[in-house]
Parts: sequence; structure tokens; C-alpha cells
Amino acid sequence: MNLRRDVFQAIADPTRRAILLLVASQAMTAGAIASNFDTARPTVSKHLQILTECELLEQTQNGREIYYHINAKKMKAIADFIEPFRKMWDDRFNKLESIMKNYKPKK
Repeated sequence: MNLRRDVFQAIADPTRRAILLLVASQAMTAGAIASNFDTARPTVSKHLQILTECELLEQTQNGREIYYHINAKKMKAIADFIEPFRKMWDDRFNKLESIMKNYKPKK
């Protein structure tokens, strides 16, 4: 059975977000990634599988080792989707801040 995973479901999990942060700066093997967590290695492998299926991570083989690294294009697509929401909330908070600066309590 071939499941199609949703990228937002994938990043909803805190462990998967932590994995993405780990490999953001450098490619890492599954063992190196797993050493950063207090869970069983098969559990980390499942997280890596999900992130790879969602194309958030890519794999590169170097000899017998498989290295995981960020798929920057997919991460940019997520950021592009989220950007209008970020801007909307920034605008709302800026308006609230402006109102609060001009607020004078009744005496």
C-alpha cells in the first residue's frame, strides 16, 4: 500500500521538526540523527521515512552510508504557503500595539 503523506501532518510532530532542525545545517546519517533522541532507532527511522516520503528530506548515499539532508525547494514551498498568514498576524499585532500605545485609561 502506497500512502501519500501530507507535509503539514509530517511537520506537526515535534520529533520530526527536531530532525529537520538537526539536518538543516549538515547532512547526517540515520544513526547520527538517532543519537540525538531518547527513542528507539526504529522509531527515528520511521520518522525519517515519513519526512522522505513528504520530500522534506532527501537521501544521498556515500559508500555504505545514507545521508539525510533538507530539501530546500520543499521547505521554501511550505514557507511560501505560510507567509500570507504570518503577514496577516504581524499586521494585526502591529495594529493592536498602536492602539495600546494610544490607550489612555479612564480616571
